[in-house]
Amino acid sequence: MRHRFHSLCPYFAMFPETFVARHLERSPHQGVVFDPFCGRGTTVFQALLQDRNAAGGDVNPVAVCIAGAKCKPPGRRAVEQRLAELHDGYTRVAPSVPDTVGRSGAGASPEFFERCFHRHTLPQVLYLRSVLNWRGCNIDRFIAALCLGALHGESHRSANTFSNRMPRTISTKPDYSIRWWQRHGYEPPLRDVFAILQRVTAYRFQTPPPPRTGEIVETDARDSGKRFTGLTGRVTDVITSPPYLDTTNYREDQWLRRWFLGDDPIVYCGRGDDRHGNKQLYWEFLQSSWQGLAPLLAEQVRMVIRIGSRHFSKAELQDGLLQSLEAGLHRSVDFLGRPTASTVKNTQANTFRGAKASQMEECDFVISL
Repeated sequence: MRHRFHSLCPYFAMFPETFVARHLERSPHQGVVFDPFCGRGTTVFQALLQDRNAAGGDVNPVAVCIAGAKCKPPGRRAVEQRLAELHDGYTRVAPSVPDTVGRSGAGASPEFFERCFHRHTLPQVLYLRSVLNWRGCNIDRFIAALCLGALHGESHRSANTFSNRMPRTISTKPDYSIRWWQRHGYEPPLRDVFAILQRVTAYRFQTPPPPRTGEIVETDARDSGKRFTGLTGRVTDVITSPPYLDTTNYREDQWLRRWFLGDDPIVYCGRGDDRHGNKQLYWEFLQSSWQGLAPLLAEQVRMVIRIGSRHFSKAELQDGLLQSLEAGLHRSVDFLGRPTASTVKNTQANTFRGAKASQMEECDFVISL
């Protein structure tokens, strides 16, 4: 059975756990497994399941919350007890919980939230947003991650989604969402957030957590060596997928989940675009990322890197990756076999928007240091 923590929360641009499992089985090493761009923690968590020590970092708080919840989870009983406490707390204060975001002081357009969440559901979401200490308590972090997985999605297909119809992996912009819901006549469903969290907790813990736990840190990949000093010289396997060139803006695409974790609800406005759009700067970023990783690497290392772009050929990807690795690590780099390539055609966001399907080529490189 697939471990049910793997799908704790849908996330954009994720590789499957079978990809990680296959490469760990082929590795001759037994040191620490590391992912400097860990996303929702697939590499780290799968490594733990295969009885390996593992750690990872990501700059996105949404990724850190999800990956941290999976890789250092509390016990089921602790989660259920905390959910009961939260439900009791909400029941006591419910009359005073605002039923719109505008009156909550969160600084967002009330219209979006009132169309996104039912009037009886929104106060529950606002209450949990205000009380969950996801950075300081691993129980609250696990519950927050469950909330992120249920916060938005295809509510016409799943009873475990809080919102009006939205994609599962990204949050569409407020104005676009409002127009889309109005055009199709969609209304937010009445959902009991606490009942949903109880159901999904029972579902997730049908497969128990692995005995090992892994460290997840909110950090830029370029600072990995500084943030994981306890792993210096211990990493023998790196399985990762760095951000693709000009593909997604995580600030924008995850804005609603970032809002739930305490960020400004219009985080994508006026704060820059975190996509990498310039080819030269992109390779410089990766070079700096490998340089940040270098202090953690053991004498012998196997790296597996999945990388892609709409703007690079396979040959360009291989050349750019080779040069960035050699310049960043100051070590000789050997590609093991030919890279495997696949084409990504459709995305859930395109399906939601009715947009023309876009394509990109992804390549998997296996590297020996």
